[in-house]
Amino acid sequence: MPAPRLARPIFLLFLLGGLAAGRSAQAQAPAAPAKAPPASWIDPDTGHRVVRLTREPGSASFYFNDNGYTPDGKEMVYTTPEGISVLNLATLEARPVVKGRVRAIVVGRKTPTIYYTQAGADPLYASLWCANVDTGVIRKLADLPRRGGISAINADETLAAGTYIEGDASAGGNYDGQAKAAQVHELNMPANKLQMMAVRLAARLPITMYTLNLQSGEVKILQHSTDWLNHLEFSPTDPTLLMYCHEGVKVQVDRIWTIRTDGTENTLIHKRTMEMEGPGHEWWSRDGETIWYDLNLGRHTYTDGKERGLDHSDYTLPVVGYVAGKNLKTGERIWYHYEGHEWSIHFNSSSDNRLFAGDGGRSPGAQWLYLFRPERVTAKGMVDGPDLIRLGVFHTERLVNMAKHDYRLEPNVSFTPDDKLIVFRSNMFGATYAFAVEVAKAATP
Repeated sequence: MPAPRLARPIFLLFLLGGLAAGRSAQAQAPAAPAKAPPASWIDPDTGHRVVRLTREPGSASFYFNDNGYTPDGKEMVYTTPEGISVLNLATLEARPVVKGRVRAIVVGRKTPTIYYTQAGADPLYASLWCANVDTGVIRKLADLPRRGGISAINADETLAAGTYIEGDASAGGNYDGQAKAAQVHELNMPANKLQMMAVRLAARLPITMYTLNLQSGEVKILQHSTDWLNHLEFSPTDPTLLMYCHEGVKVQVDRIWTIRTDGTENTLIHKRTMEMEGPGHEWWSRDGETIWYDLNLGRHTYTDGKERGLDHSDYTLPVVGYVAGKNLKTGERIWYHYEGHEWSIHFNSSSDNRLFAGDGGRSPGAQWLYLFRPERVTAKGMVDGPDLIRLGVFHTERLVNMAKHDYRLEPNVSFTPDDKLIVFRSNMFGATYAFAVEVAKAATP
């Protein structure tokens, strides 16, 4: 197989494939019901056991940095085409919690409550709801501002946070409508996502970030901006601290920020120091002390994708890749190096930050779920100091062969609360389901 041919550097996070061909308009005989994936198997390439968690085709676990687990760690909330369900992680028994077309947000850190939004008759308005997964009690919490959405619930479940675009947003075109039209499946990324992200960023639409009091319904403005504000995520332990990002192709924005719920201490977490430096896909450590994120120092484009079995010609890999962390209490920073082909769309960490996981990508050699064991790198006589970035390296173990997975669906890895399983979503058998892979290798091959 020929070596990759280096093309030009580009300002892209990753490349997505083209749209799948549409179904024929001609009448067809009814298709036979799709066969359900196996309940479990041991991956022959890795020796790790994989378990199918959900039974409904089209079901999925949460986005990688949205909490989907109840406070006692015993249950996982997930989405289905019919609504929202909850799964007992010990017995794998599931039950529906919310029925209907709703958008799940996050599970509370304090109570076993799923928060979600529901569209109204007017598409510009939605409302915020919650459901207790133990009792089944459902409550409406508030109507949202015009064009408003909610992305996060704080640690003591007193505040929600979200954004809304001011005015009619005509300058940026019908971005949301175009994105939905370009999706083959609602869980998949649209094929022209990066192009639309660039258009959305360049539009400089006026946007407002706000909090919503879950008791009184009071709305407070945190900031106005013409940058694209996105990916709001509250600290899992500090109810007054909110992380958010300046969205866009990540080499073009100062991405990761935090702000207090009173609007003060708006702080940039990673300051760029070189060209083509791209921080992205940030998440909180479970103790709320560290913000972790993927950090690429440049990316290269290769043009032999089809020769390597991909359905597109070009693909990108980082020149140098790190999972970077900043401790908000001490200010300490550490960067763990990974090899370019181990780049993952999302990374995540265990409860004690002693293990990391990655969900791989479409590039050759990267179609795996990974387990990473971090090691601090030191040398005798080296210069050290509190203001210097500490250096580390990842030792890699492959967990699941994802060669049959279509990466237009992002796997979104997360550790279960006991750190024994890594949960992900996959379409490797056709329809999408939630799966989990055991961190420890199977006792019997």
